[in-house]
Amino acid sequence: MKRKIVLFCFLFLLTSYVSAQQSDPGIKSHAALVVNMQTGQIVYDKNADKVMPIASITKLMTAMVILDARLPADEVITIEKADIDKLKNTSSRLPVGSSYARHELLRLALMSSENRAAAALARTYPGGAQAFINAMNSKAKKIGMLNSRFVDPTGLSSDNAATARDLSKLVAASHNYLTIRKFSTTPQHVVTPLERHKQLQFVNSNSLVRGQNWEIDVSKTGYLSEAGRCLVMQAKIADQPVVIVLLNSWGKNTRIGDANRVKKWLENHQRRKQA
Repeated sequence: MKRKIVLFCFLFLLTSYVSAQQSDPGIKSHAALVVNMQTGQIVYDKNADKVMPIASITKLMTAMVILDARLPADEVITIEKADIDKLKNTSSRLPVGSSYARHELLRLALMSSENRAAAALARTYPGGAQAFINAMNSKAKKIGMLNSRFVDPTGLSSDNAATARDLSKLVAASHNYLTIRKFSTTPQHVVTPLERHKQLQFVNSNSLVRGQNWEIDVSKTGYLSEAGRCLVMQAKIADQPVVIVLLNSWGKNTRIGDANRVKKWLENHQRRKQA
C-alpha cells in the first residue's frame, strides 16, 4: 500500500513538473511580455510592470515622431559635432560633415541602431531636440505608455525607461507605420554619403531578421550596461501576430535564445491544440 502511495506521489510530481515545463517557455530575460495581437491576450508575462531602462528600443518612438511630422524624406541632413555621443562615447560610422537624406538616417537608426543618425533626426526636427523630446513623451501618453519617460532620441540615457507592458504598446503602434515595418526589418543596407564615393555597408542588429525561420514585421534591439540586452518584435508565430518584449538580458545571446524559446513554445502549444 505504501509503495502504491509513493508511486502515486512520484507520478503526480512528475506530471506537475512536465505540465509546468509545457506552460513556461523558460525565459531568462529579467522582464518579458508576449501578447497575441489578434486576440489581445497576454500569453506570458514576467515583471511586465517594472519600470526599466530601455536603451535603443527608444528609436521606435524616435521613428514615429519623425514620421508623424511628415518632414521631407529626401531632405539632406549633415552630421554635426552636436550629434556625437558624449554620454557613453559610443562610436559611429557616420563622420561629422557627411550628409544623408532623412530617410537614410531613419533607416540606419532603426535597422542598425545608429546613434548619430537618431541624434541628427532629432536635432533637425522643427523646434530642435527639446521640442522633439517633448513630442516623444506626448506620443507615449497618446498610445497609452503611462509608465514611460523619454529624455533623448537615441536611448543612450538610462533615464529613458518604460515597462514591458508599455513597450508592447510601442511595438503595436509602430506596426501601423509601413516605413517602420520596412526599415526595422531590412537585413542589410548600403549607404553612400552624398559628398563621398565610399559606400558604407550596414547590417540589422537583430540576427533573427537575417534568418529564414522567422516572419518579423517590426524589430528593434537595444543595449546599455544599465539596461542589459533588450529586444522587441512583432512577428507571426503559429499563424498569429505576436508582440514579444524582452528586457535586461545579460547574456550576449540570451535575448535571441529567449525569442527562439518563445517561438518554439507557441508552436508547440498550437500543435497540442490541434492534436
